[in-house]
Amino acid sequence: MTEQVLVQTRERPSALSAYISTAKLGIVGLTLVAALTGIYFGNHGILPDWSVIFWTFLTLGLATAGSCMINNVYDRDIDRVMKRTSGRVMALDVLPVKQVTTVAVLMCAGSVAMMAYVVNPLAALTTAVGVIGYAVVYTMMTKRTTPWANQLGGIAGAVPPMVGYAAVTGELGAPAWILFAIMVVWQQPHALALALKYREDYARANVPVIPVACGVFATKVRIAVYTAVLVPVATLPYFFEMAGIYYLATSIVLSAIFLFTAVRFLLSDRDCDMRVFAFSLIYFVLLFSALVFDAV
Repeated sequence: MTEQVLVQTRERPSALSAYISTAKLGIVGLTLVAALTGIYFGNHGILPDWSVIFWTFLTLGLATAGSCMINNVYDRDIDRVMKRTSGRVMALDVLPVKQVTTVAVLMCAGSVAMMAYVVNPLAALTTAVGVIGYAVVYTMMTKRTTPWANQLGGIAGAVPPMVGYAAVTGELGAPAWILFAIMVVWQQPHALALALKYREDYARANVPVIPVACGVFATKVRIAVYTAVLVPVATLPYFFEMAGIYYLATSIVLSAIFLFTAVRFLLSDRDCDMRVFAFSLIYFVLLFSALVFDAV
């Protein structure tokens, strides 16, 4: 790989803020929100005792942060090449690699062990699957070798609702798998739309995301196909009696708008349309809000 190291002139952050940056708190926050949805449905539409939420959030948050730190460490070489990520602290060598790796591994292993003790073993096992899926399968094994890496990473990203469900039930029932399915499918058009915007960055770093490996049009087709698949998948909570008719109507309307946005992009001559990405975020927030609001 031909590296074009981008010179950074900004002031280096403190060690504490650098560690916080490697933990990707935005991802941690989204993970906890998704887990809360699983907790909510696992406890039949009400929130359990605060201690269950606290310990689940603490251990899952630490595991997620540790996974993100491993990702930052492992990807530091390609992060230096990509404009979007060249300012990350590991790309700038702000923190010692061995030190961050040690902290990250201890956070992942320690949080999973703690979850097994203070929450339950199944929640811990599910969390461990997510950690391995993101830090090992996605980051280390597939991101640099196959255009299917995002699909595999999407599986790891859809684990949090299952963790929340398992935390309050000790099992993985149909609601947990339905939430998992919605997140797996939703993440694909969401991630592909973003990959299109930064395809030149990925190409520069030799990361074979779909837009780089298969081209722009193939990516646009995939966005439309995944969005079409999301239409029936998003209705499953109604048919499995997780939510009522208001949720069903909301999911159909939102999915129709999402599909229209994806198809319009497919038929256009644009190489990138961030409206697809932006609406994917709006879709996710409104869909899960409606799911919680209209829970049966």
